[in-house]
Amino acid sequence: MQKIDSIEQFDQLVESGETFFMLKHSTTCPISGAGYDEYAKFEANGNENLYYLTVQDSRDLSNHIAEKFHVKHESPQAILFVNSDVAWHASHFKITAKSLAAAKEENVQ
Repeated sequence: MQKIDSIEQFDQLVESGETFFMLKHSTTCPISGAGYDEYAKFEANGNENLYYLTVQDSRDLSNHIAEKFHVKHESPQAILFVNSDVAWHASHFKITAKSLAAAKEENVQ
């Protein structure tokens, strides 16, 4: 899991066409903490290309993602990018290792 801090880093990742998950995470919210733990569990199951941002540190990036991809900001929020676009997203308690695995299976060839 790699932290992304800047719009430039994120845009380069999107432009690469890489399939990846992005988690918007708040360090002060227990629900966000639970979502982060599920994201880490998903990673521990051998999944790669997982990125996250901390909303408190990267508000501009969080807003950029919401505006560019028309996905209303929520925290926690997991977003799957496939072919440089949003293929799936979920928030709050819908972020589980199981839901992330299902999204990957349904959207990634």
